[in-house]
Amino acid sequence: MKNFDPERRNLLKNAGLAGAGLIGSGLALSSIAKAAAAIKTPAQTEGPFYPVRDQLDKDADLTRVQGRAESAEGTEVLLKGRLFDADTGLPITGALVEFWQACASGKYNHPEDPNTAPLDQNFQYWAQVHTGNQGEFSIRTIKPGAYPATANWIRPPHIHVKVHKAGYPSLTTQIYFKGDQYNNTDQILQKLTPAQQNLVTVDFTTQPDTNELSGNWNIYLGKFQGITAAGADRLTTPELD
Repeated sequence: MKNFDPERRNLLKNAGLAGAGLIGSGLALSSIAKAAAAIKTPAQTEGPFYPVRDQLDKDADLTRVQGRAESAEGTEVLLKGRLFDADTGLPITGALVEFWQACASGKYNHPEDPNTAPLDQNFQYWAQVHTGNQGEFSIRTIKPGAYPATANWIRPPHIHVKVHKAGYPSLTTQIYFKGDQYNNTDQILQKLTPAQQNLVTVDFTTQPDTNELSGNWNIYLGKFQGITAAGADRLTTPELD
């Protein structure tokens, strides 16, 4: 039996939909769509630094690079989560989830990044993972550094995410660290509503024994609008390693 998302009910309650009797009451199609939209993970810009150089090592541990003895600089982060269908609350298995980010100095491994901060040769920068039988995924990384986007704009630490699954539109978004000093002035994060910001902001906690940060973040993926199930089945996931 597939495991429903226990947090979905709380999200719907926070959106004011539970009080309207929209949970567990034979929802009309329009009501389901509205409820799903209330919890769907918001899309955000891909940014200019999506990886353009392929690499052999794209596993779930970004803190180490295959063939190198040392680990990446910075505070280690363990991110766990699950991928759900926003309409049904059911987990989505076998989806490809990509993560990419700057290293601890705020530098991307991208030829067009103008940041003069140094690259970390022991940091992987890019990961590709697949969701498991309950939609689960996890990565180990480091907290990315903040960096100047313009003379008057500092981007807060953030991790880019892209989700691919046949039958769904690809989702590109970003996640942020709750309480960071630059969140309230970030021109990308602040384009979202407060409710949407909550869906992409992770409350990381420091583990006393290791000092690493750990957090949980679920992704709620919406289906194509105005497309039949048969048509959705013909859509394919990009061929990525």
